[in-house]
Amino acid sequence: MMQIKKEHKRKISLFVRFGLGPLLFAWLSWSIYNQVTRQPGLETSWQHIRESFASTKVWLMIGVLLLMIVNWGLEAVKWKLSVQQIQQVSLGKAFRAVLSGVSFSVSTPNRVGEYLGRVLYMDDGNRLKAISLTIMGSISQLMITLVAGLISLFFLRDTLSEHQLLTSFWLRMIGYGVGAGLLILTFFYFRLPWLIRWIDRLPAMRRFVWLIEALEHFNATLLWRLLSLSATRFMVFILQYYLLFRLFNVEISWPQALATISVMFLVMAVVPTIALFTDLGLKGEVSLKLVGLFSTNQLGIGLTTLSIWLINLVIPALAGSLLILSIKRIFNNRHERT
Repeated sequence: MMQIKKEHKRKISLFVRFGLGPLLFAWLSWSIYNQVTRQPGLETSWQHIRESFASTKVWLMIGVLLLMIVNWGLEAVKWKLSVQQIQQVSLGKAFRAVLSGVSFSVSTPNRVGEYLGRVLYMDDGNRLKAISLTIMGSISQLMITLVAGLISLFFLRDTLSEHQLLTSFWLRMIGYGVGAGLLILTFFYFRLPWLIRWIDRLPAMRRFVWLIEALEHFNATLLWRLLSLSATRFMVFILQYYLLFRLFNVEISWPQALATISVMFLVMAVVPTIALFTDLGLKGEVSLKLVGLFSTNQLGIGLTTLSIWLINLVIPALAGSLLILSIKRIFNNRHERT
């Protein structure tokens, strides 16, 4: 029996080391190609993108690309802080784990697959525990998204009503719903020890408590640090959009960009999507409606959405699928120790 288990583990190890990365890269490349080629007005869009690289505004695109590294770097710091309760991880390893998580997440609803990609970098025995710790980082980001979206809805309420995108009734209902969800998330976020003790009292759940017991070590300082990093990352997203609006001549002020993109993120957070197949289309529709309240440059708005999708999702996903090959070294090191 032990020999069979070892053989089974060896086959899984071989697949992860030599098969998973190339297969994921091939799948992503094919899917991305299909998504991009289906975009309306593709030839015109590529022409404008090429022209932007040849113009004096090219520094705006360079800035967006650099902010992409900052964006995922902040997420890597968040994950590193979260999992340090069970395992110390270097920032470089955390960055690779985050990118690998992106490569898994793009084909799953609301990117839940990112947890699988990240836990591959954890030691045996810590992988399942790391999922709950990783979720805390996602919750902190969701809380910031809800806060920014709720404030932005209030800021845009008159404009949305005037253009008949939402009636006053639905604005209130959405506001109440988002506010209630935010209150519930905030309560459980800052009351983790109480939540774990409550779960431990449930006979049916007691055997699963070991998966979340590490959350008891999340003190207020760490929780606030995660929220601060999430807020900083959120502003990086907004700045990327604003720079691309400038690049593609979308006339919109910083407050208007902040409000409209915040509401768009709110919509994306509450509507289930699969990033690779429906994320781009939904973002495009929502951004055209919202940013279109202040600018008539629909091509520029569409180019901004496409560019953000390529820079923030496609490039990291492809890089992450290749980085999975580095797990070969991780498995080799483990086998040498056993």
